[in-house]
Amino acid sequence: MARRTYDIEAIRRDFPILAREVNGHPLVYLDNAATSQRPVQVMAQITRFYRDSNANIHRGVHTLSQEATELYEGVREQVRAFINAPSAREVIFTRNTTESINFVAHAWGRKHLRAGDEVVLSEIEHHSNIVPWQLLRDERGIVLRFIPMLDDGTLDLVAARVLITERTRLLSVTQMSNALGTIVPVKELAALAHARGALVLVDGAQSVPHLPVDVQDLGIDLLAFSAHKMLGPTGVGVLWGRMAVLESMQPFLGGGDMILTVSLERSTWNDIPHRFEAGTPNIGGVVGFGAALNYLSRLGMAAVREHEIELVDYALRRLGDIPGVTLFGPPDARQRGGVVSFDLQDVHPHDLGQVLDGEGIAIRAGHHCAQPVMQRLGLTATARASFYLYNRASEVDALVRGVESATRFFEHARG
Repeated sequence: MARRTYDIEAIRRDFPILAREVNGHPLVYLDNAATSQRPVQVMAQITRFYRDSNANIHRGVHTLSQEATELYEGVREQVRAFINAPSAREVIFTRNTTESINFVAHAWGRKHLRAGDEVVLSEIEHHSNIVPWQLLRDERGIVLRFIPMLDDGTLDLVAARVLITERTRLLSVTQMSNALGTIVPVKELAALAHARGALVLVDGAQSVPHLPVDVQDLGIDLLAFSAHKMLGPTGVGVLWGRMAVLESMQPFLGGGDMILTVSLERSTWNDIPHRFEAGTPNIGGVVGFGAALNYLSRLGMAAVREHEIELVDYALRRLGDIPGVTLFGPPDARQRGGVVSFDLQDVHPHDLGQVLDGEGIAIRAGHHCAQPVMQRLGLTATARASFYLYNRASEVDALVRGVESATRFFEHARG
């Protein structure tokens, strides 16, 4: 499966955790949609920052502060290049994707949305792209519309053309479902939304780590994603927005570094992006994220994507051959990211997850913060195996053996 230009064993050597044992078995880490592992390069960069350059950023005149500021702002430029944004000033650091979406709901939504305005989402969204809009609906009286999910896990684009109208002020949609792996045709939906005068926010928590994302090519207005799903530390997120959109927003949080002047009567705001980064940020985390971006850029996101397509195609075929296994999501690996959700007949996903953990295999079991998807499938939970750039075909084989072993175990338990 591996190509000569994609040395999976060399990659795996950069991730020491993959060499450990769990419950007496080699670790098979298939929970990457929840969080990825970190390479030694990221850990070394974080250690180097705290060892050599730790200081608070911006406005400090001493050497350490200037070094820390240069490192932090350098990552802003790396993010710009990674997603092909027009300007680094359009890159705002947050804690995670969830905060980035809430940022938009508060800073843009509260200023621009009025009772009766419509926000269009989809039925395959993560809760982080549903709950903030429900809160705003309850506060402002906006109307939420949902693009339906078809039986194969894709979106009903015919319905989307009806739902997105001149009353739509925002389309907020995932580019890749964390529960099903479905890749959404964001570019097509963005063109449709813009033709109706709406802005477009994309939840890129799953897509940015796994496939090439070019915000200018997609024609979107806002993009949210997290560092920890793409080899970086936890506690670092990104909100990218077109400058004209960011300029129309009010500050989300108030405090230090986001101000220009403060008096007892009034305050004025700093320039963008600093206007939206109140307080001391996760400086070391952002610096570590820079090393993660370097790692991904050296591999090439196109190569990462092709590797995952091969893995997912193999996993769909192998798991699909197991009696009692039902697969969910698009059948074509090129229509989905590195996620395979499935159900084993008469076995609760949590029970399956525990049995697999006993063999060192880490998957996710539950509703995956996507309860509307589970309701649409008529389930309470699924088992989810999610792959990344360091996974290999032999780990798919281990998963298959584990599921087959679990099948025999529960059949015996039932007598």
